[in-house]
Amino acid sequence: MTTLTNQTPPGRFSGVFNRIFGPAPLLAFLLGFLACTVIETAVGVRLSEALGLPKMPILFGLVTCFKVIAAMINLMLKGTAFQPAMLLHIPAAMIYMSIIYLVPLILVTRWTAGWANAAARAMQRFPLLVSALVHLGLLYAIFHFWAEMNDYRLISLKLTLIAVLLTLSLNIINGYMGEFSCSHPGFMAIGAYMSSLFTVGLFVDDKVLGAARVSFSMAYLAFPAALVFGGIVAAAAALIIAIPSFKTRGDYLAIISLAFLFIVKSFFENMQVLGGARGISGQPDWATLPVIFGAMVFGIWAINNFVNSTIGKALNAVRDDEIAAEAMTVNTRKAKMTAFLFGAFWAGVAGGLLAHVLRYVNPAMFGVQKLAEVLAMVYFGGLNSVYGSIVGAVSISLLGEALRPLEILKWIFIPLLLILVMIYRPTGLVAFKEFNVRRVFGPKETD
Repeated sequence: MTTLTNQTPPGRFSGVFNRIFGPAPLLAFLLGFLACTVIETAVGVRLSEALGLPKMPILFGLVTCFKVIAAMINLMLKGTAFQPAMLLHIPAAMIYMSIIYLVPLILVTRWTAGWANAAARAMQRFPLLVSALVHLGLLYAIFHFWAEMNDYRLISLKLTLIAVLLTLSLNIINGYMGEFSCSHPGFMAIGAYMSSLFTVGLFVDDKVLGAARVSFSMAYLAFPAALVFGGIVAAAAALIIAIPSFKTRGDYLAIISLAFLFIVKSFFENMQVLGGARGISGQPDWATLPVIFGAMVFGIWAINNFVNSTIGKALNAVRDDEIAAEAMTVNTRKAKMTAFLFGAFWAGVAGGLLAHVLRYVNPAMFGVQKLAEVLAMVYFGGLNSVYGSIVGAVSISLLGEALRPLEILKWIFIPLLLILVMIYRPTGLVAFKEFNVRRVFGPKETD
């Protein structure tokens, strides 16, 4: 007698992964990565010198490899000089990553798997907040040790965390609501300018905005208010799109939102009181790693709760069949407008963070290229999924930085990758997967 189950056999990658790491929960992986970053802090520089590398690999050795590839391409196309010794940098980078990351990660994760599972089960007796704080504390420690190696790592990490927040905010509209919006760079620009107007206008002597209005030693405590102000103004501006477009159906939102993007960009280019095309500079250095990490965590929590709320379920009904949702007494227009304004708010917050990381903002930063970048993150990672937004933002951000040595060729490689994903995974890599916090922080269940 046979029984039928809905379980599918694990893929080849899943099987190899399980054989290597066994029943290791997230806590064990975080401990493994923490050990890797501590080891790199202690011996990374000396090991890279011993392997003949010009400097310590930045993004897990990928930048080093692509620099060598870029030099070879320039040799073939332009006849530029090429040092054959550079070919040794690729195996040296792979050896470095194996010693610093791969081997310690496997060993520490396997050694701590049993203890980590017991700890995860013990933490289930306490409120979920306890487990969340433990895991998030370890994650921040990993980011701290990894980013303090050099400034390039720090700025890359900050921009990646902001990209996660921006991608999540767009996924609310393009994923959960099922519409296609092109206005997110515009909301981001509004948030960036309004938060800069708040901080620079009040606390900084600036050639464009004039002398500081307020001066006190703990002015940085006003930064959250600046971010919220930028988000609220962005949400208010979203009404310009939401009121006319949600009275109709079809592709009108895409057309109106794209027009809105160009209007916002043109508006800031011609507002000389805000610097015009030159933009605003001199933002206070308040967007530190703890602030951005905290904003991202709070944003993930708020957005995940939103999409799992009654309004979030209503959005899923609207996406699947708006007419049927209306027949089931769902106020579709209210649900769509609420979601659109909520997504615009978080895009404005992301814009405020970006302005204070770069400490400069101008209209050219929020054009069609920014739109293509955030759309690529949403559709590469996966629609209707918090997991997917995180995967898409991290993957595209790090891949873009790793491919930077290839210059213009990276804009050929990334679109080709997106085309392959759209062919074989049309909804993205991790689509329609619910973000269950208890399952993420809980022990690894074994058969």
